[in-house]
Amino acid sequence: MYLVGDIIDGWQLKSNFYWPESHMEVVRELLRHLKQGTKVTYVTGNHDELLRKYSNAEFGDLRLVDEASHTTADERKLLVIHGDQFDVVTRYHRWVAVLGDISYSILLGLNRWLNWWRERFGYDTWSLSAWVKGKVKSAVNYLSNFEAALVKECQRQNFDGVVCGHIHHAEHSKFGEVDYFNCGDWVESCTALLEDNSGKIVVYRDTDSTSNVTKLRVRRSRPSRSERKIAAASNSRI
Repeated sequence: MYLVGDIIDGWQLKSNFYWPESHMEVVRELLRHLKQGTKVTYVTGNHDELLRKYSNAEFGDLRLVDEASHTTADERKLLVIHGDQFDVVTRYHRWVAVLGDISYSILLGLNRWLNWWRERFGYDTWSLSAWVKGKVKSAVNYLSNFEAALVKECQRQNFDGVVCGHIHHAEHSKFGEVDYFNCGDWVESCTALLEDNSGKIVVYRDTDSTSNVTKLRVRRSRPSRSERKIAAASNSRI
C-alpha cells in the first residue's frame, strides 16, 4: 500500500487544529493492515513536509520516504512520488501556494453546500473546484506542465511510469512509452489507484464516500459546543 503524500494536512493543523474520531478511525485502519502484514509506504508531500526530516525511517512494515520505486505484476518499474518537487509554484513561490490552498479551501466550503442542495433535489455530487480548474486556461496549462515535468523525470531515471498526487486530479495517461498515473485525492473526489494481479492499474472512484464526505462537511460547518472547544473545522486530508 502506498500513501502518496498529504495524508496529514500540516498546513491546516497549524492554523486550525481539527482531529475528530473519524481521523482516528483511519489511523486504526492503517494499523490493522500493518498488523496483518501489509507493507505500507508513506510518501511525504508538501502538506506533511514536516515528516521529511524522518525520510527513510522504518517502523516495522511502515516505511517513510520522499519517493519510492514500485514494480508492477507485469514487471513495469514505476516512480512513486507526491509531485510537489515538480511544482514551480510550490518550490519557488510559497506564498502563492499558500494563497492557492486558501482559495481551494473556500471552493470546498462552497462545494459542500452546493452538493448538499443537489442531493436534496436528487442530483449527484459535483466538484466545483474541478470545474473551475477545467475552465481556467492557466490551470489547464499548469496541469499539463506538471505532467510533462514528471514524465521527463521518469525518462531521465529510466522508469516506465509514475504514480503521483499533489494536483487533486485523478488520471491515467500515456505519454509516449511512459505511463502517468495520478491518484487524485480523498478530500472531494475520493479516488485512488488499484493494481490487479495482472499489473493493470485503474483509477478507482468511490461515489459513496464522495457523498458521505459532502454530508460530513455540512455537519462540520455547524459544530457542536463541544467540537468548538476542540478546534475550528478544517479540510484536513487524512
